[in-house]
Amino acid sequence: MTDRPSAFRGIRHVAFRVSNLEECEQFYKDVMGMELLYRANENLVYLTCGNDNLSLARVSDASEKGGTFDHYGFIVEDKETLDAWHTYFSSLNGVPVLDEPHDHADGARSFHIKDPAGNVIQPIYHPAISAQQFS
Repeated sequence: MTDRPSAFRGIRHVAFRVSNLEECEQFYKDVMGMELLYRANENLVYLTCGNDNLSLARVSDASEKGGTFDHYGFIVEDKETLDAWHTYFSSLNGVPVLDEPHDHADGARSFHIKDPAGNVIQPIYHPAISAQQFS
């Protein structure tokens, strides 16, 4: 088995599937005080409070996709650490690795695994939040 890489920097990314993207975006901006971080396309936006990342992805019917929760992300400090986590998870029996590390248009890099309950976890390097230090 491969050694476990350095610790994650926290759970600072959550993703929801929504059928009413514009309404949800306005709610999180106007009511919750979040700011637009990145608009990937007309069906996907990323919002932030400065130390985190919330993605809202448009779907035709969230209930058909198993609800509105999609995944949550554990932040890593750099792309090399992300790749080390992929190697580590791939060496373990019983941890489903869903995809290979891949780069995003906003400079992020990630991949996905599942926990024993079937929840999707996204280890992710994200330049806007990975370098932040908390005590």
